[in-house]
Amino acid sequence: MDAWTEVLQGTGMDPRLDRDTSNCSIARTLEIVGEKWTILILREVWYGSSRFSDFERVLGCPRNLLATRLRMLVEQGILATETYKEPGARSRPKYVITAKGMDLVPAVMGLLQWGDRYRADPEGPAVLARHHECGAHVDVQIRCELGHPVQAQDIESVPGPAFRMKSSE
Repeated sequence: MDAWTEVLQGTGMDPRLDRDTSNCSIARTLEIVGEKWTILILREVWYGSSRFSDFERVLGCPRNLLATRLRMLVEQGILATETYKEPGARSRPKYVITAKGMDLVPAVMGLLQWGDRYRADPEGPAVLARHHECGAHVDVQIRCELGHPVQAQDIESVPGPAFRMKSSE
């Protein structure tokens, strides 16, 4: 008997189909970073951009949308602002990645890796991800907390502490 069956043994409900998905961590994450411009802003932060004008120039994103996305990333604690001032100009904010933002690197790198494999230009990827110290290619991998490499087909999803079934109303 698997972990899902144990949850509702004898109820006639299917925990995979009748579960409450309103508390899904993936859905909550996508509310924050699930929009194209947001991911592209993060990409540019990792490539070294930090100023509004840099993002605007490289992304071509409408100013109002860019401002909204940057504000949201700051409000969510993914980016922070620091003040900088160029000689003869007024002070302005620059955007820096926070620890919370750095925790998104594997997800964005996973998108890059998938895109490089299936959506790259016929000539190859536009940008290569390499380890700064040794120059080797960076590869996103899934590992269990004990360090074992795990293939997608070997991942088991089981009910967690916040698992709930849909209301019967």
